[in-house]
Amino acid sequence: MWRSLLARAFLGLVLSFPGLAHAGQEPAASEPAPEEPALPEFILPTVDVIGKAIPDAPPDAVQRRDPTGAITVIDARERAGEARDTAELLGGSASLVVQDSGGYGQSKSLVVRGASSNGVLVFLDGIPLNGAGGIADLSLVPVALVERLEILRGAAGARYGAGGLGGAVNIVTRAPSSRLVSSGEVTYGSFDTVMGHVAASGALLDGRALVLLHGGRSQGDFSFRVDELPALDDNPLTQEVRTRNDARGGGALVKYQRGLDSGGRVDLLAELSLEDRALAGTVQNPQLSRRQDQTRVSLGARWGRPFGDTGEASARGFFRRDWMDILGGSTGVDAGAQRYTVGGVELEGRAVVGSRNALAVTLAASSEAVTQATGAQAASWWRASVMAMDELSLFSERVKVVPSLRVERVGQYSLLSPKLGASLDLGRGFGVRANAGQSHRAPSFLELYIRQGLLLPNPELKPERALSVDAAGLWHDDAWSITAGGFAAVYENLIAYEMYPPMLAKPYNFAAARVWGAELEVEARPRTWLTATTSYAWTRTQNRYGDPRYFGKELPYRPRHKWVGRLRAGPDWLNGRTEVLLQSAQLINRVGETRLSLPSRTWVSVGASSTFLHRPDLTVSFDIKNLLDARTADYTGMPLPGRAAYVTFSMALEPLRTASSEDSHVASPP
Repeated sequence: MWRSLLARAFLGLVLSFPGLAHAGQEPAASEPAPEEPALPEFILPTVDVIGKAIPDAPPDAVQRRDPTGAITVIDARERAGEARDTAELLGGSASLVVQDSGGYGQSKSLVVRGASSNGVLVFLDGIPLNGAGGIADLSLVPVALVERLEILRGAAGARYGAGGLGGAVNIVTRAPSSRLVSSGEVTYGSFDTVMGHVAASGALLDGRALVLLHGGRSQGDFSFRVDELPALDDNPLTQEVRTRNDARGGGALVKYQRGLDSGGRVDLLAELSLEDRALAGTVQNPQLSRRQDQTRVSLGARWGRPFGDTGEASARGFFRRDWMDILGGSTGVDAGAQRYTVGGVELEGRAVVGSRNALAVTLAASSEAVTQATGAQAASWWRASVMAMDELSLFSERVKVVPSLRVERVGQYSLLSPKLGASLDLGRGFGVRANAGQSHRAPSFLELYIRQGLLLPNPELKPERALSVDAAGLWHDDAWSITAGGFAAVYENLIAYEMYPPMLAKPYNFAAARVWGAELEVEARPRTWLTATTSYAWTRTQNRYGDPRYFGKELPYRPRHKWVGRLRAGPDWLNGRTEVLLQSAQLINRVGETRLSLPSRTWVSVGASSTFLHRPDLTVSFDIKNLLDARTADYTGMPLPGRAAYVTFSMALEPLRTASSEDSHVASPP
């Protein structure tokens, strides 16, 4: 109850600032921007291209951790006011498929290159959001927190540890500014959806700080049509209203950065997330009263400094605690209250050795624990790993060979994750890259030790394993960036639940699968006021389990084709945008019955924004999602929202500075 009241309090605070909006909007072009103190900052391109320098990138940036990887970086600041959640930002990336279970606030997870959602690692500023071998829920990370998204596709075990079968996503939160900036945003739209946030940033204690509060709610009660007798031809459709789709939540983000006399920097982070949402269940087993109440507290600290001209060191510590309560529903399958705790440290050193080698070594250790109120069940384990990477440069740095190896102990499992990457700069903007690696996913605590209603644990489970390869060609200039390539992976010892007499289910290592496909990403910025991006992924999957009912069939919830095109045109005072997503049909069972598949979908979204006043910057945005009102369902068969419209008002206020106030870092009133 207290979490729901606190969420309402955050929402009330947010909505008490009508018209406030995105911090980070640029000042008017006619007024010079005040200078920032010399703290390391960097800006990343939307699509990473080999050969582009990323100045002052921290050691945990995805380009530093995997110099030859298949990487996409999405700048959320370019999408301000458009996306409703983090999953919407990720949905346009190649080979990423969002598994959505409803509207605002409902569970959203990622499938990357055919790997299941529990085989994709997700981090919030380096803090892991996956449970022990579990799934990261993107609905719990509001877009208001996000500055950019760093996506690594392919084997991520060597760089990020166990769990990265299909890839890893690092959500980088908004950075504080030394300039005094206050901002906010409020959105209202379909299904009685209200969202908003307020933020303030400025100089504090010889550093810079950011405080952000956010909140939102949605009733989610949209209408849809259903055929109650699908076996009959020409049966009339009946109109129904989707219920059990409401959600509400709020939270806060506090960040602090301070430069050190040694040339290094200290970063501190505290994040709170609260959410209460209805759980609809499945079409076959709908829930009439079940709800999920979840709270997350995340703490992080990072220190880094250079050593000499060629070395650097960093240390990071993190802590996360999740409280999740499942209330109501069928007594026989209640999960009850669950608590998950993880904390750890990571030490990393980098140095250039000679004229060709750049060595990096990472030591990491963490502890994880989960408790389940049902039956007073509990489990915990330690994780420890050592990772070494060498970035070998040859032929005047036109050729790079990057071998790496992570040795990891996760509870009772010993895991070995090697990876070899290589890149070749062909000149004139052309290049190629290739990677091969192995990753693992240790079973989750729930799969190993904890019974949940009719789901039994199995302590004899083995880790899942993925062997992955990919290669791509690249070309870029000042206005264009193109990446095209292919990938393949073999997944072994996949864990799946099977019936266990009399009416229970138990997980076993019996599944195996093959995945292969092709990817294309293109970005064009021919004018400062014109941006176009497109991505396409063709993905084939094949079940390799020996059961003849499944052997050779495609995996469920893996569409073969996905294409996204996006266009934004116009200056700040008036610009328009459109996005089109085409996604082919996808199966919903392993038998491969096409009559039970989810149909293909075409989603068209349009919008417009206008920053019609400066100092303060006032912006109004209008968006229509799913313009053609395409009706689809989630992976459980529940209908997803149709056409929706949203209007957003935002404001960013940055006081003017006089020459004397700039010297003293004290802002004068506007």
